[in-house]
Amino acid sequence: MKTRFARMSAWTLSVTLLSLLAACGSGPRQPAPVEDRGATARPRPAAPAEVGAQTTAPSGAQAGAAPSTLPGAENAGKPGYYTVQKGDTLTRIGLDHGQGWRDLVRWNNLSNPDVIEVGQVLRVVPPGASVETSGVVVRPIAPSAGAAPTNAASSPARAAASAPSGAGSAPPASGQTAAADDFSIAWPANGQVIAGFDEARNKGIDIAGKAGDPVLAAADGQVVYAGAGLRGYGNLVIIKHNNTYLTAYAHNQKLLVKEDQRVRKGEKIAEMGSTDADRVKLHFEVRRQGKPVDPTRFLAAR
Repeated sequence: MKTRFARMSAWTLSVTLLSLLAACGSGPRQPAPVEDRGATARPRPAAPAEVGAQTTAPSGAQAGAAPSTLPGAENAGKPGYYTVQKGDTLTRIGLDHGQGWRDLVRWNNLSNPDVIEVGQVLRVVPPGASVETSGVVVRPIAPSAGAAPTNAASSPARAAASAPSGAGSAPPASGQTAAADDFSIAWPANGQVIAGFDEARNKGIDIAGKAGDPVLAAADGQVVYAGAGLRGYGNLVIIKHNNTYLTAYAHNQKLLVKEDQRVRKGEKIAEMGSTDADRVKLHFEVRRQGKPVDPTRFLAAR
């Protein structure tokens, strides 16, 4: 009986296998479905606008919260204040407004002179001073087009080591300044003028000479900058003479004065050179409330 059941089971299995084989051979073979495992194994990269974006919606007090207010924001746009732009340094801002960077540190209670933020608003005139009688707005422009400030060289922290300790930064005393309405200056060098004033291309005049020739202060005043932090000017000295006028002396071989130092008309302040220039020369500028003016208007005829 068991043998007969076993034979019937074997026959039934054979028939079933033959039926399956026939069915497989009767139609086209279908390929197995392709599973794109890469789509699920790797997350979609974020689009540029999404990089760093918040992935979850804010909740509670965070929803609709305003960004933190930068120091001095309440003074934005007011006369006597400046809003920090990208690429600014404290030294550059001070130069652009005829002030020493140490003054800006004190007036704005800055704990670190090397750290300022884009959008921060800084006082650029002395507290209590009217804007009309405050310092000159100075905007040095390099003789070569496209000049830009070099942050490392113009860092206030780097300049501090060379500055005289305890030096005052108040405007020059009345006996050491030229009257704004009667500004006369002496020639800063004895060489020939090789390039004249052109407001669009040359913000001053160029005076030829030999390396090491003396560069003289054109009038009494106070040194508000001495360094090489403005590309295109090389070793540069800027002297503030009063609340209206400054003079600038560029491309020097050696600087003989320091920031905050008071100088007298005719005093040797540097030696002529060719730093950031194509030849030995002195590039000399006169600025009236920040605007370049022709130095020959104030120089005696030779």
